[in-house]
Amino acid sequence: MDINWRAVLYGFATNIVLGLLSGFVIPFTDVALPVVGAGLAGLIAGGVAGYYNNRSTMSDATHGALAVVIGALIVGVILTVLGTLVAGIFGLGAGLGLLVLIFVAGIPGAVGGIIGGYINSGRGEAAGRPAA
Repeated sequence: MDINWRAVLYGFATNIVLGLLSGFVIPFTDVALPVVGAGLAGLIAGGVAGYYNNRSTMSDATHGALAVVIGALIVGVILTVLGTLVAGIFGLGAGLGLLVLIFVAGIPGAVGGIIGGYINSGRGEAAGRPAA
């Protein structure tokens, strides 16, 4: 299977932006349910990657998961550094614990990739020119 790196890059960029801003943008994620923000960011970013990939269901899921895991790694490293600067050893410990759980973030990315691929229903068909 060939990896469509452009689709992964689009999903990655979406995950970075939503991952860093999810606590500020999505309601009830700052204190009550922080997992909802990360899961929703992964679902949307995976959907973007699957939408732009649009080859097969398995390929869309793979691209969505890959984009979200790469994005979650970058967000995790950034938040680990910031947490270490603010909270010292406790921030470092929390950040390293977060890095261990990053690969679980690939699950909403894979689901989002499948959904994004089905939203873009072209599925390998070449788009023709309009008749007019």
